[in-house]
Formats: sequence, C-alpha cells, structure tokens
Amino acid sequence: MPTASYDRRYVNTDLERAPMSKPYSDAANIPVNASQPVLTYHPVTLDVPGRPVPLEVKVSIPATGTDLPLILLSHGHGLANFLSSYNGYGPLANFFAAHGFAVIQPTHLDSTALGLRDTDLKDAPLFWRDRATDMHNILDRLDDIEAAVPGLAERRIDRDRVGAVGHSMGGNTVSLLLGARMLDPEDDRPKDLSDSRVKAGVLIGAPGIGNDEHFAEWAKTNYPVLYYTDFEQMTGTGLIIVGDQDLNPNFSNRLSYRADAYSASPGGNKTMVTMYGAGHIFGGISGYDAAETSDENPERVATLRALVWAYLRGQLYSGDPSWKNAVNALENGEDPMAMVETR
Repeated sequence: MPTASYDRRYVNTDLERAPMSKPYSDAANIPVNASQPVLTYHPVTLDVPGRPVPLEVKVSIPATGTDLPLILLSHGHGLANFLSSYNGYGPLANFFAAHGFAVIQPTHLDSTALGLRDTDLKDAPLFWRDRATDMHNILDRLDDIEAAVPGLAERRIDRDRVGAVGHSMGGNTVSLLLGARMLDPEDDRPKDLSDSRVKAGVLIGAPGIGNDEHFAEWAKTNYPVLYYTDFEQMTGTGLIIVGDQDLNPNFSNRLSYRADAYSASPGGNKTMVTMYGAGHIFGGISGYDAAETSDENPERVATLRALVWAYLRGQLYSGDPSWKNAVNALENGEDPMAMVETR
C-alpha cells in the first residue's frame, strides 16, 4: 500500500542517515540457526488461464537440505518501480532462505513494473483477488516450480509446512489466505479466498478496517475496496506486526488501523508484535537502502525478520522452541525493539 513514506507529498528528501549505534547483526539479538549460502532462480513462469500476463516468481532456497519449509512472500503496493515485484524484499527473502526456508515471491498484477494499475481490468489497481489467487496457483503448481529450478527437484519443499508473509497490501493478501473477507458490494457474497495449505501467516503493516469515520477520503476515492475489509472470519493462525509510528493520513488518522487484523479477528491463535519507532517500511524491509524508507534502521530489519523466522518455525514444527527463545531474548534485551502480545 502507498504510505506516508511512499507518497511524494509526505517524503522528506533531506533525511540524514544516522550512524548505527552498534555493529550490524544478521538477526539482532534474536537466536536463529546458522546461515548458509542461498541459491536464487528467476523467473519461473507459470501460464495461468484468464490471467492477463503469466505469473512470474522468484525462488530462493538454501544451498543444501531437504524437506524445506516454504514461505510465500507477498510484496506491497508501493510506488517504487521494482520493489513492488519479485525483485523487492531482499532483506527478508535472502534471510529466510539463508536460515532454512524455501521462499517463493510472485510478481502480483498490481506491480508497478507491469503497468496494469491504470487499466480497466477487474479489481485494478489493487488486484486484491488476483493476489490471493496467485498464492493458490503457486501451491497448486509446486511440482512445476520444483522441476523448473535447478537444485530443487525431487520434492525438496515440504508441502505440509507452508507459511505466508506479506507487507502492506501483501499483508492484506495473507489475511485473505487466513480467512479475512473483502465485503465488496459488487459481489453477491464475499468470496472465500482462504487456503488451508497455509498453516500460519504473517501480516506486516497490513491495511485495517475502513468502514469507520477515520477512513480517509483519499483512500475511499483511490482504493474504495479497502472500505470493506472484514477480519471477523480470519480464523487462521497469524502474527500481526505493526509499527508505533505507522500512521498515514491518506488511509486513516487512527494509529490502531494497522492492528485491526489482530484486534478484530477471532482470538486464540493471534499474536501481535509492536515495533518501537517503526514507520511503514519497518527500517527498510522492502529493499536494501531503499529510498522509500523514512526510518532506515538495519537493526530493526534484523529484529523483525528474525522474529518472523522464529514465529514460523514455532508454528510449522511442533515443539520447536524458536519463538519462545525469540520472545525471551527480545524481552530480556537491554533495549527491546518491540513488544509481543497474544490473544
């Protein structure tokens, strides 16, 4: 989604880069397993009937290992030329792959690089339905993807351990996979886009509920479908990550807007991480030294991605202590960068 840091009316082009207070760490103070070399292959091209262009994905995998858990990584809807595609989010994708996950990144139809936002195609400019369908198609075609990628044959991906991670509009995509609905008045009834193959999802800076007095006229005009976001049926297991500085008046003047997926969805399997000092790009998760980042902070990026890694390890592997260890390290650190709560 466009944010205060995306929108050129709100970008501060004179920001000075503050020096890091401590040496850069791959995972901040969060314990993770040893990293290993990563193999990346792209594009893998999937022909999808009815899709205006083929579905292209990037695959990143650890160089060794079998039965790899899978992360589907959904990009945001920003104005950058290429970060809103499979070419973005290197700080996340490379880390997850280096620490044992297979990572598949689609280029969704709303990618700036495709030039389809201003067309009369259904659901433009956000293509919210197609985004979720992209994830279904990837899971349906895992055999084809594995066959296309050198070093990934012989079913190295574990079909039973699938997580989804999305930032901004990608967070909306993940919420739909977990059961959220878009109550689009053009539909006779809300379409269920959930996918039981996704065992856990992570929503980072996702759009919230729009049908209140705080939802901005700009968003109603440009992205009216966001008015109809509904989390009441988001029953899937999810981690919601929010920044305590992630406020964009183009969407809502309510700071809790990005936390709605946590507070308005069924409880019992939801966790929220609030990142201190974080704006919408969370220190720079969308790309290395990305100009769209108003709060550049490598340590914040390292903390966020290590927490996501630990959360998915804990959800996909019964008895895995990674999440418990991560929360303990976070809470017992000298200067915690985030707070964790559950419901």
